[in-house]
Amino acid sequence: MRRKVTVVGAGNVGATCAQEVARRDYADVVLVDIIPSFPQGKALDMNQAGSVLGYEPTITGSNGYDETEGSDVVVVTAGKPRSPGMSRDDLVATNEAIVSSVTREVVERSPGAVLVVVSNPLDAMCHVAKAVSRFPKRRVVGMAGILDTARFAAFISQELDVSVRDVTATVLGGHGDQMVPVVSATTVGGIPLAELLPKGRIRKLVERTRFGGGEIVNLLGTSAWYAPGAAAAQMVDSICLDQKRVLPCTAYLEGEYGVDGLYMGVPAKLGAAGVEEVVKLKLTTEERAMFRASAAAVRDVVGVLRRK
Repeated sequence: MRRKVTVVGAGNVGATCAQEVARRDYADVVLVDIIPSFPQGKALDMNQAGSVLGYEPTITGSNGYDETEGSDVVVVTAGKPRSPGMSRDDLVATNEAIVSSVTREVVERSPGAVLVVVSNPLDAMCHVAKAVSRFPKRRVVGMAGILDTARFAAFISQELDVSVRDVTATVLGGHGDQMVPVVSATTVGGIPLAELLPKGRIRKLVERTRFGGGEIVNLLGTSAWYAPGAAAAQMVDSICLDQKRVLPCTAYLEGEYGVDGLYMGVPAKLGAAGVEEVVKLKLTTEERAMFRASAAAVRDVVGVLRRK
């Protein structure tokens, strides 16, 4: 039986996620956007690519939510990017209203779905989706850590001139400048990164990872979409196919890692039920301090929300 996946937001990230899921050919995909004809056009284009790339053309574009009924997973990418002159508080308030509205619509039609939140500020928007949906914590999860980890791994691969497939890395914490690349758990072909690079060069890679999103914005004039879309699709795979992969995701913590009542990036086992387990990773003293600082930064952003 084919699964059903809805992606809300047909912009660059949402469209990339929708096509990546469609290419796996296990799910019917619904692409929703408020712009008239926009998601329909994207869906038509993706369906026509099916015969070239080898998947069934089962993508539906819609300006409403009726077509999303019975979705197994809903990916929420809707929201406005931060524009010049817009404060953090402005962005939070604007996207809180958008994510709240989207969540109400999809939950009404898919009460058993798992919500994968991609909208920014990511950590705060997970709180919004959880509060509005009233879903148990396991069924509301955010996409951030996979993307941040992919950036860290790519930078390490380039620095060492090795295959990125041999780099094992993890980035925890909030999806912001105080994220925590876990150097102590990072290896290349099983060899600890600290044995391959001096501390100064590792520190530069960590800093580049923290500001990796901004680096792309400076180059493109807009946010990234290929890696974020692919990262969200990887989470959809693990949930829909019950793969139980351990992936860095933004999960609701209730005491894990010394944090309570907050969405934070941690290793999580993703399966059909959503977040089936938060995996405890042993951190160094420095990494624990960085994680606490990241949690404090996330609480500051969440504190701006009207709905907490």
